[in-house]
Amino acid sequence: MSHRNAPLVGFGNHHATEAVAGALPIGRNSPQRVPFGLYAEQLSGTAFTAPRHDNRRSWLYRLLPSAAHGRYEPYSGGSLIRSGPFDEVPASPNRLRWNPPGLPGAATDFVDGLVTYAGNGDPASGHGCAIHLYAANLAMTDRAFFSADGELLIVPQHGALRIVTEMGILDVAPLEIAVIPRGLRFRVELPDGTARGYVCENYGASLRLPDLGPIGSNGLANPRDFEAPHAAYEDREGDYQLIQKFQGRLYATRLDHSPFDVVAWHGNLAPVRYDLRRFNTINTVSFDHPDPSIFTVLTSPSDTPGTANIDFVIFPPRWMVAEDTFRPPWFHRNVMSEFMGLIHGTYDAKAGGFAPGGGSLHNCMSSHGPDASSYENAVTAELTPHYLADTMAFMFESRHPIRPTRWAMETELLQDDYDACWSGFRKAQLPTQAGEDQR
Repeated sequence: MSHRNAPLVGFGNHHATEAVAGALPIGRNSPQRVPFGLYAEQLSGTAFTAPRHDNRRSWLYRLLPSAAHGRYEPYSGGSLIRSGPFDEVPASPNRLRWNPPGLPGAATDFVDGLVTYAGNGDPASGHGCAIHLYAANLAMTDRAFFSADGELLIVPQHGALRIVTEMGILDVAPLEIAVIPRGLRFRVELPDGTARGYVCENYGASLRLPDLGPIGSNGLANPRDFEAPHAAYEDREGDYQLIQKFQGRLYATRLDHSPFDVVAWHGNLAPVRYDLRRFNTINTVSFDHPDPSIFTVLTSPSDTPGTANIDFVIFPPRWMVAEDTFRPPWFHRNVMSEFMGLIHGTYDAKAGGFAPGGGSLHNCMSSHGPDASSYENAVTAELTPHYLADTMAFMFESRHPIRPTRWAMETELLQDDYDACWSGFRKAQLPTQAGEDQR
């Protein structure tokens, strides 16, 4: 985070920060002469006329305008990154699960280490998402990246990230997340030498905190726990590569200066960090397993109330105290589609096969639930209060079917025996004579 001051706190708050005293204009956004000859530039995350409570924008004051670059040309790296429409292969009705990818052997940075597993919608129409995983062993040096297609929700699983952005620096470790606004330039450094994790690229409405409804005014992810960085700039000249993702393809151009030259900024559009361990988990104190919506950290709403373009849901450490209740997630068929990942530990509905760094996909109306072993343990367990400590799973949930890429359907990481975890269930025995037809 900032290395001089406490972080700027609050989700969607209007912040003002300057790395050099006097760099921020007072009383106006774009004066005739900006202090120190800086260039004023607005970064808009929503349309100008979006409702005030949804409008996201910030003013940046930089050494050179971001427009100071040459022509973009196709970038030859990052060959496994995609955007919608996801139509390389037919959408699969099958339940899918992947083993975690290994760390790269060859030198690979964050951009070149991105691989698209699945997605829906497309950035041109402004709805849907893409789900990527990354594996990297090389810090980005003298180059930067941004997505013109969507904002990026980054979920580290192995290894910390130092994300240097135009608006400041975020240090993000496993069990923390970062949200990078659409269009914001950044580079990723690797304090631990290697890193692996997940990225949800949101094409739709900006991520926001969910409504709390009957929960009241507190709970789940609290706004004050989201942290934005103070301004931190680089005044460096040299040969820099700038890569952008536009309509699913990567393009690159060259700069003769560091793109991280914002000396001051103010507004409510900023990169943020959030510690998942600060999530205020809500759970039952009587009976039944509540709907997983109570674990929603962030949501991108759609035009149908209560039916998200994308939800980010976590399953953190928590007390289990429900009486006369099957405590793991129940068997389920759902109009929403679910991509799950595991950051740490085990998931209480899957005793094996679902490993940290891996993923699973259950599309809409796909029957899913605990595997046979987890089910048997749950129905025979003594229902004393117990604490689930060794876990942090999450879910990217969407109203649209999530379509795997060709790579995801052909990779050796795809488990060919996932359905077997639902074999071995014993048929229920009714108190009737054998063979009697009760229809």
